[in-house]
Amino acid sequence: MHRRTSRRRAHIAMVGVPMVSHVLPGLEIIRELVARGHRVTYANDPATRGLIEPTGAELVPCTSGLPFEDNVWPEDPIAASGLFLDDAMSVLPRLRSFYDEDPADLYLYDIGAYVARALAEGQRRPFMQLSPTFVSWDGYQEEVGARLRQLPGAADLEARFGEWLAECGATTLDVAAFSGTPDRAVAMIPRAMQLNADRVDPKRVDFVGPCFGDRSAQGEWRRPEGAEKVLLVSLGSAYTQQPGFYRQCVSAFGGLAGWHVVLQIGKHVDPAELGEVPGNVEVRSWVPQLAILEQADAFVTHAGMGSSSEGLFCGVPMIAVPQGAEQPLNADRLVELGVARRIDTADATAGALRAALLQLTADPDVALRAARLKAEVRGEGGTARAADLVEAELGG
Repeated sequence: MHRRTSRRRAHIAMVGVPMVSHVLPGLEIIRELVARGHRVTYANDPATRGLIEPTGAELVPCTSGLPFEDNVWPEDPIAASGLFLDDAMSVLPRLRSFYDEDPADLYLYDIGAYVARALAEGQRRPFMQLSPTFVSWDGYQEEVGARLRQLPGAADLEARFGEWLAECGATTLDVAAFSGTPDRAVAMIPRAMQLNADRVDPKRVDFVGPCFGDRSAQGEWRRPEGAEKVLLVSLGSAYTQQPGFYRQCVSAFGGLAGWHVVLQIGKHVDPAELGEVPGNVEVRSWVPQLAILEQADAFVTHAGMGSSSEGLFCGVPMIAVPQGAEQPLNADRLVELGVARRIDTADATAGALRAALLQLTADPDVALRAARLKAEVRGEGGTARAADLVEAELGG
């Protein structure tokens, strides 16, 4: 395969946070940059070693205090934001101990790892955000930020954040400006999923869609013989402890004529908790999601940004059952796009799930919209375009 190469071999640093939903979206960009001849270092928690090192990047271990192992996050958004600030404060000395001796030519960073911006500004080095979700838009601070600043504890958090910026060597001292969208960002999502996309400055942000690569190592999946239609049910990697929901799915789709159902239940649920499972339901703790979606006719999803993007990439109608974080916003956006129905967990009865599936897959307008969006998403460039944009930042 022909690869574009930059004019020189560079040291590119990626700084991330250890949640799988934040690491996976950009891994293929890292792999592509290594393949183009760059030296790539990746600062993240040692728990991510198995994901990062196969790309060819060098792991710079930085132990994180974020609750990524049990995924128990505060419901209060200010408290959750405080965890990220605490993590930045604790990680920065480790980053400095490595990168002050071996500075990068360019710093890439996840939205949750804004500590990299402080490091880059202190070193007077360029930086670029890699966002696995939507970015802020013109007017965001007035429409969303202002409401967040009214919450209990917000003023104290902002003051603490500002004190840290003043002490850590950053040159951008305004908290909202520092933590918002920087001058350059690559959004690894379809533009169709971006809130208020018409108010996102195209000079600052490029939407490249989901960034895929060779996933053969994840295994294959083939549609069983005789299966007229395939349904995938998955709540992603972080919200899988839902045996009651899975039982509703078994009741809704088990024995449904012509349908083969792949039900991913995660590693924390015992299949025995599902009771008797009909023969057309395939229960797995983990599945190669994209391989199945390429062959699927419908998708029941938690509406995480990664899964939502993959559903659009494959042109698959979706039933969105949001669990947390930005997922309710994603679910509503999929509904606005005309390719999904939203059913909250409390309302996800067998009858509601079955009715939504049959309505979605029988609607020709849904199929047309899904096909159009599939073409749009695949035309956004993905991994190769993202790597081109990163290399363009090295050219200055």
